[in-house]
Formats: sequence, structure tokens, C-alpha cells
Amino acid sequence: MINKEQFYPEARFGGFSDIDGIVTFFNRVNSLVNSSSVVLDVGCGRGAYCEDAVAYRRSLRNLHGKAARVIGIDVDQGAQANPFLDEFHLIQKRFWPIGDDSIDLVLCDNVLEHVERPDEFFMEIRRVLKNDGFLCIRTPNQWSYAGLFARLIPNKYHAKVIFAVQGRKEEDVFPTVYKCNSIRKLRGIMKKNGFEHVVYGYEAEPSHLKFSRIAYSLGMLHRRLAPAFLMPVIFAFGKIKKDHAPDGAAIRGDILAAGN
Repeated sequence: MINKEQFYPEARFGGFSDIDGIVTFFNRVNSLVNSSSVVLDVGCGRGAYCEDAVAYRRSLRNLHGKAARVIGIDVDQGAQANPFLDEFHLIQKRFWPIGDDSIDLVLCDNVLEHVERPDEFFMEIRRVLKNDGFLCIRTPNQWSYAGLFARLIPNKYHAKVIFAVQGRKEEDVFPTVYKCNSIRKLRGIMKKNGFEHVVYGYEAEPSHLKFSRIAYSLGMLHRRLAPAFLMPVIFAFGKIKKDHAPDGAAIRGDILAAGN
């Protein structure tokens, strides 16, 4: 294992580099949350980031206490153990157990790569968000070297590979489908759903390559040379304007009609 401080000496002061992807993403998320916000954490998980050794990064990811309420939803019942939620709801049907126009900010952190039906997923985001509500997405890029490698490995082996490379526990690893994991696709679906949006590629330090000094060095070189559409991670931020597009009920009706 390499020592990150050898490559990013500023990490000696606070534990994170200047290009830490989690810090960069959640700095912006925090800027959109206030004491009256109702936040929906989609695919909230067990809150494994409570095990993050970097206190500042751990604090950024925890929105509990910063917002009026943090609601978590997940397909995994184990996510109810997440200590950073005010309430939890299990997703058992295609539509979420969340009221219309009730959410100020929807957070989707490393979730979109698992979504089988992106149109329905964004329809639900649009339905639950208030007018002027925010959407924040962080997801792997299917065209990056990491995304291409992940798609070459059958899902049944993902847990073992990710544990070996990242140390992530098996219960936190779910099948990936990459149905909407490119900058082009994500821009298109956000525009379709009436979001004022920005979608772009981002590359942090290559922590997933820390098992090898050579691999880590190549990852740093990739960050310098790769074009944006090949960056390992996609950040997307959007603001909904419901008066500029069909309402959630109409979109839902279209999808249900198409499915009949």
C-alpha cells in the first residue's frame, strides 16, 4: 500500500488532498443545505462513512443536524441502521414512499450506476422535489478506465475485487448496470426532466490504485492527460423548475402507459 502523503504532502494537514473527490463534492452539497432543508438521501446505505478516519471528510458527508430533516431510502433493509438519518423508508415498489413536492435536496451518492430504469428514477426525483429544489449526483463514469474494468468483471465477483482494492465490505457492494453513466446521457436525462444543470467529469487522487506505487503513478498521469469525458467520476448538480416542464404526475402517467 502506498502512502498518499508521499504524493500529496498537503494531506499531512487534515488528512485529505487538495483534489479529494469526496471533499469537493460534499463541499458543494453542504453549500445547498440550510437549517430548514429536508434532504432525501437516495440509496443511503448503512452510513459506512462513519468509519472514515478523516474527521473533516466524515463531517462533510454527515448532513444530520445541518438540515431540518434527513430522510433515507434504500432497497436494503440494513440501511435503517444508518446513524445519520432522521427517518428511513424501505423501497419496496417502483415508486418511492415519499410525498410529492416535499424535498429540498435529493442526494444520490454512488447510486446511479445501480439503477435499472433511469427514466423512472428521475421521474421520482422530479416528483418529490419542491420547485427550486436541488439534485446532487456523484457516480462512476462508464467510459473511464475504472468503469470499463468494472464492466468487464461479472457482478458476482465485484464484492471480492472491491474489497481487495478498496477494503469496502461485501454488504456495501451491489450489482452495477451503468444505464445512465456518461456525461452525455446524464445531461440528456436532466434536461428532459426540466433541470437547470451542470454535469462534468472529475478525477480525484487514484485511491483505488493504492495497492501499487506504479499503478498509483499511472493514475496520477491519467488525471493530467485524460479529457473530461474519460474522468473516473461524474458530478452532476441540478435545480428543478417545475413550471418549465411536465409535472411529476404527467411523467408518471407516460411511463405507466408505456409499460402497459
